[in-house]
Amino acid sequence: MLLSALSKNTQFFYNPSDVLQDSFAPKSSVIRIGGLVSADSLMKGDQLDVNFKVQDFENHSGDALAVSYNGILPDLFREGEGVVITGEMAGNEFIASEILAKHDNEYRPKMPEKTSSYTQ
Repeated sequence: MLLSALSKNTQFFYNPSDVLQDSFAPKSSVIRIGGLVSADSLMKGDQLDVNFKVQDFENHSGDALAVSYNGILPDLFREGEGVVITGEMAGNEFIASEILAKHDNEYRPKMPEKTSSYTQ
């Protein structure tokens, strides 16, 4: 029973190039896509509308998937950086409902400056 429950709750993400293939058939309408935000593809529209393209992590020269999103982008969202996007396909465009920005292993949060009330 435990394995059955775990397998139902497991979520994988697809590569953008997989989604763009004619033979792509997702198991549900809501899917996740993981990749890199393509350079020079970010276009901000009115209000919170954002459009950009995502390409595979490994194959940067392949076709990029157009993504449309309405919402606040994560602080770490940047062109050339990794993202995992949840949403659904609408023709050849991916309509995102959630965007998670990834960071590399070298990420270090800002440390607060040390202040001391002790004076001599």
